[in-house]
Amino acid sequence: MDRYIEKYIRYLEIEKNASEHTILNYKKDLDEFKKFLGQTQVENSDYLTIRRFLGSLKEKNLKSRSVARKLSCLRSFFRFLNREGFLKNDPTSAISSPKLEKHLPIFMTEDEVTKLVEAPQSEEPAGLRDRAILETFYSTGIRISELVGLNLENIDFFSSVVKVMGKGRKERIVPIGDRALRALRDYVEHRKLQTSVVFLNKNGRRITARGVRLVLDKYIQRASLRDNISPHTLRHSFATHLLNRGADLRSVQELLGHANLSTTQIYTHLTTEKLKSVYDKAHPRA
Repeated sequence: MDRYIEKYIRYLEIEKNASEHTILNYKKDLDEFKKFLGQTQVENSDYLTIRRFLGSLKEKNLKSRSVARKLSCLRSFFRFLNREGFLKNDPTSAISSPKLEKHLPIFMTEDEVTKLVEAPQSEEPAGLRDRAILETFYSTGIRISELVGLNLENIDFFSSVVKVMGKGRKERIVPIGDRALRALRDYVEHRKLQTSVVFLNKNGRRITARGVRLVLDKYIQRASLRDNISPHTLRHSFATHLLNRGADLRSVQELLGHANLSTTQIYTHLTTEKLKSVYDKAHPRA
């Protein structure tokens, strides 16, 4: 089993160009499956073996989404072993995925976003950085990992675009607005340490995702906003506000860096709810 896992992980790294996060999670899932197999050889795994493993996960009270992710990992693993000729059959082929509840993403109103991004005191050095972080987040809709990984060479101040490294180490170009560029320029010009890293912590090192979350929490309290706002909420708000103002779904998919349109379609439910609300208020016989 260890040999197969090693070959599969190498395949993910080299051929699939998977992110470190994906590789780490898949390795954990496969180690868990190996522990479940015990003395049983992976070559002897069949439909019932997979069913028993999924049953053991249910007994641990794992959520359907976590079970679905582990099953997805096993599907990919056994498909790889079958394709490479290590196994004759794929025991996951007849297994159906658990039904998942669809949770609509939380998003902020445009007024809430304005209160949040304008909350930092921009005269202070830390305030300039925090304003630049919040403006960049909302202006581009990038992920927190993409934000903390930004270097100055990734930002084209003349063409108003940012080059980000997304999931699966895929690069994409996203537009950035004038207010965010102005906030970035003010921050970079006034900070003491000159480095290619865009966002720094108080020690002059690249800020971490946790550091960004602390920044956000600080200004949520200062702006007296609700508690369930996370860095991803700004990304959700970015997508929802674009669709509400007439952007097409394909363009939003490209901006968010989603591999599949189905991932982006969750935001259409939010815009539909808004349309229903407008209809209920405006139609005389609603």
